[in-house]
Amino acid sequence: MKSSPPTAGVDRKRKRASRQDSNDPAKQQTLQSLFAGQQKPHVNTTATSPNSKRARPDVCETTTPPRSKGLATSDMYTFASRSPMSNGNGVIDLTNGTPQTSPQAKRVNGAMKARPGINSHTGAKKLVVKNLKTNTQWDSKAYLEKIWGQLDQALTIIFNDGYDGFSKEDLYRGVENVCRQGGASTLFSRLEKRCKDHVERDMRAPLSQQAGNDNVTILQGVLGEWARWKEQMITVRAIFFFLDRSYLLPSSKPTLSEFTPQLFRDVVFHDRQLKEPIIEGACDLVTADRTQSTGFNEELFKQAVDMFHELSTYTATFEPRFLAQTQEYIATSSDQIIEEKPVPEYVAVADRTIAREMARCENFALNASTRRDLLALLEDHLIESKQTDLTEYEALASMLDNSASGDIKALYALLARRRLGAELRHAFARWVEETGTSIIFADNSDDMIVQLLSLKRRMDFTWQTCFERDEQIGHALRESFAVFMNKTKKSESTWGTDNQKVGEMIAKYVDQLLRGGVKAIPDVLTARRASSITGPRPVLTSNGQPAEEDNEDAEVDEDEEVNIQLDQVLDLFRFVQGKAVFEGFYKRDLARRLLMGRSASADAERSMLARLKTECGSGFTQNLEQMFKDIDLAREEMQSYKQRLEDRIGYEKGKHIDLNVNVLSAAAWPTYDDIPCAVPPNIKRAIDDFELHYKSKHSGRKLDWKPALAQCQMRATFSKGSKELVVSSFQAIVLVLFNGLSYDEHLKYEYILTQTGLPEKEVKRTLQSLACAKLRPLTKHPKGRDINPTDTFTVNPNFEHPKYRVKINQVQLKETKEENKETHIRVAEDRNFETQAAIVRIMKSRKTISHQELVAEVIKATMSRGVLGVADIKKNIDRLVDKDYMEREDGGMYSYIA
Repeated sequence: MKSSPPTAGVDRKRKRASRQDSNDPAKQQTLQSLFAGQQKPHVNTTATSPNSKRARPDVCETTTPPRSKGLATSDMYTFASRSPMSNGNGVIDLTNGTPQTSPQAKRVNGAMKARPGINSHTGAKKLVVKNLKTNTQWDSKAYLEKIWGQLDQALTIIFNDGYDGFSKEDLYRGVENVCRQGGASTLFSRLEKRCKDHVERDMRAPLSQQAGNDNVTILQGVLGEWARWKEQMITVRAIFFFLDRSYLLPSSKPTLSEFTPQLFRDVVFHDRQLKEPIIEGACDLVTADRTQSTGFNEELFKQAVDMFHELSTYTATFEPRFLAQTQEYIATSSDQIIEEKPVPEYVAVADRTIAREMARCENFALNASTRRDLLALLEDHLIESKQTDLTEYEALASMLDNSASGDIKALYALLARRRLGAELRHAFARWVEETGTSIIFADNSDDMIVQLLSLKRRMDFTWQTCFERDEQIGHALRESFAVFMNKTKKSESTWGTDNQKVGEMIAKYVDQLLRGGVKAIPDVLTARRASSITGPRPVLTSNGQPAEEDNEDAEVDEDEEVNIQLDQVLDLFRFVQGKAVFEGFYKRDLARRLLMGRSASADAERSMLARLKTECGSGFTQNLEQMFKDIDLAREEMQSYKQRLEDRIGYEKGKHIDLNVNVLSAAAWPTYDDIPCAVPPNIKRAIDDFELHYKSKHSGRKLDWKPALAQCQMRATFSKGSKELVVSSFQAIVLVLFNGLSYDEHLKYEYILTQTGLPEKEVKRTLQSLACAKLRPLTKHPKGRDINPTDTFTVNPNFEHPKYRVKINQVQLKETKEENKETHIRVAEDRNFETQAAIVRIMKSRKTISHQELVAEVIKATMSRGVLGVADIKKNIDRLVDKDYMEREDGGMYSYIA
C-alpha cells in the first residue's frame, strides 16, 4: 500500500508572512538552521500482518535553534542560481542534503533587490518530500487459503451441531480481511458449495431413506432438519456477516438470509421423493383435525405452515392441495349430512364447520388468499349447492310450527352468506297463508282475532329478529296476510253469503275492547306480554346477569293499553279489502254501546273513530259521526225537558219517573224492528209528555219509539235487603208483574206472555235472563236451562249480591242469530247494489267495453267496499242488461244505453 508523502509546501498566506519576516533581521533564519534539528525518520521494515495498523511516516519536524545575538546578515546561507537541490524545474528536493546557501533579498530604497546568482524571474519553489517507507510484499492468496482452512474446520463443527472449537470473532476478522483484499467472490463460492454438500449429504440423504414411511413421519423429519439447518445458518451468518453485508447485499446474489431457505427448498423440499409426502403430511394433519382423531398435532402443523411460508412454497404447493382436499371432504360430508339430518341440524353442522375452518386459518396463520378461497369453497358446497334443500317448504314450516326462532335465525344467517336469505320468502309466505286460512275458516271463530293478532305478532317478531328485517320477506309477509284475510267462502257462519268473516270478527273484537276496556284484553295480547316477545333484548351486566329495570316504567297505563290493542287491530283491518262487513257490524255494536251506556271510555270511542276516519276517509265514518252528534243533541234536549218539568207547578223531583230519551236520526242509525209490548201506565204518561214537548219544538217530525233498546233502573226488596237493579225494558216489564206478590206465589208462563204483550221468543229470552242466568231475581219451577210453557216463576227470596246496585244480564247486549243473519244479508244486498252502480259508472264513461275488461274494472272499483265473485258480477251485469242499462254486442262486447 502506498501513502502520500507529506507536503512541505505552505499556503499563500504563510508565504506572504515569510516574505514580511525576511525584511526583519531579527526574524530571519537560514534553511540550514530550519533543517538542522530534523531527525531522520525511523523506518520499520519488519513485515506486519494486514491486521496490524500501518505506521504513518513521520513528518519532518523543524527545530529552530536559539538565535545567536551576534549572527550577522553576511553569515546566513544563500542559494546559488543552480542549487544542488533544484531539479531545474523549480522544484527543490530536500532529500539531497542541506542547502549551502539561502536566498536573501535586500531592500534598497524601499525596493527588493535580488542577490547575485538568483534568477528573479523563476518565482516560488515547490517542495517535494519523497516516501521514506519501504513497501513490503503481501501474498493475499496464501492468506485466503489460510483463513478458509480455519473457516472450513469451523463449518465442519457447526454442521455437526457443535458450538466449541473456534472463535467467531477471529473468523469474522479473517472474513473481513479476505473481503477487503478482494477475495469475497471466492469465499462465497466455497461457502455455497460447502453448504450444498452438507444439505445434500447430511440432510437429504437420510430423509430420502425414510421415503417408505407415512407422510406425517416424513414431514416431521423434514421439519426437524429444517429447524436444524436454520439453527446452523444463524452461526454461519454471524461469521460471514461482513461478506453478507459488503458483498452479497449490493450484488444480485442472494444474501445469507435468502440463501438459507433457497438451498433447503432446492435440495430437500423439491426432491422428487420428499416433496409430495411433505405436502400430503400437512394435509393429513388437517384431515385428522376435521375427523376429530388423535393424530392431529397442532404444533407440528404450525411448524409445517411456517416452513411453507419461509420456503416460499405455500402458494405454489400447499395451498392448491389443501383446497383440493377440502373440496373433496366438504362435498362428500355435506351430501351425507343433508340426507341423514334435518335442516336445523344440518345448519348447525354447517355453521360449526365454517367456524372451525376459519379458526384454523386464524390460529395457524394461513394466508388471506387461503381464507378467502376456503370460505368461498365452503359456501359453495354447504350453502349454494344445498339451496333447494335449505329453502324447501317442509323444513321451514316445521320450524315455524314449533316456534324455533333460533333455528330460523341460523338458517337465514347461513343463507345470507351468499345473499340467498330472501329465497325463504316463498316458503314463509306459503306457511303464513295456510296458517291464516285455517284460522279464518275454522269452525269455532270466537277467538279468530286473538289468533290472528298472535300470528301477526309472531311473524313480525320472526321477521325482525330471525330474518333481520329482510325487505323481500317483509313484502311477502304483508302480501300473504292480504291474501288469506280476503278469502271468502259461503258457509253457515256467513248465512250463505260470500261476506268476509274477518270483517265481522274484527268489529266484534273492537266492541269487546271498547265495552270492557283493559279487562277485556286477553293475557296473550297484553303490552307486557308483547314486550317480552317483540321488545328489545334485555341489557346484561358485566357478569352476564340482566340489569335491573325500573318497575314503574314497565307499567302500562290502562288507556294506553287499550290504544295499543286498537292499533294492533287496525293493522289487521288494513289488510281487509272489503270493509262493508266491518262497517255494518261496527255500526250496530256502536249503537248498542251508545244507547246502553256501555262504553268503557268515551275517549277510546272517539279515538277509534278518528283512526277509522284516517284509514278509510270521511265518507266511511259520516254516519258514525252523526251517531255521536245525536247522543250529544239528545243530552241537550233532555236538559231542556227537565228544566220545563221543574218549572211546572206541583212537580217534585223523586216522586215521578226519571225519563231519559235519545232522539236518533233514522238515516244514520241501524234499522231496528218494532217489537210490541205493554208499557206500564206511568211510563206511558211520561213518554206522551216528552213527545208533546219535542213536537212543540220540532214541527213536522215523527217519533218512533223503540222500547227494545231501552233500559231501566228499579228498586227491589228481597228478604236479605233492598237492591237497585239495572235491567232492560223487557225485563222491567216482567218484574213489575211480581209487585205485591209473596215469595211463594207463582206466575205461570202463559200469564206473563199475555200481560207483557211481548212476542213469545222475547218472553223466553227475558225470563231466561232473569231466572236462569248467574244473577237470578226470579226462580223457575221446575229448574232448568230452557223455558217451557208449563213453567212457573216466583220471586227469589234468597237473592243477594255484595253491591247495592246490581246489573242483571241485559238481553239487548247480546247479538241474536237473527240480527247476525240480517246484517250479513243486508251487507250482501248492499254489495250487489254497489256492484251494479259501479258497472253503470264504468259503462257510462267507456260506452263500449269487453266482458273481461268490465269485470276487471268492477273488481277494481268495488275493492274498498267488498268484491263479489266473478259469477256474482256476471249476474249483476245480466240484471242491468235486463233493465236496459246496457246491451250485448258481437265479440263479447257491451255497450251503454243512454
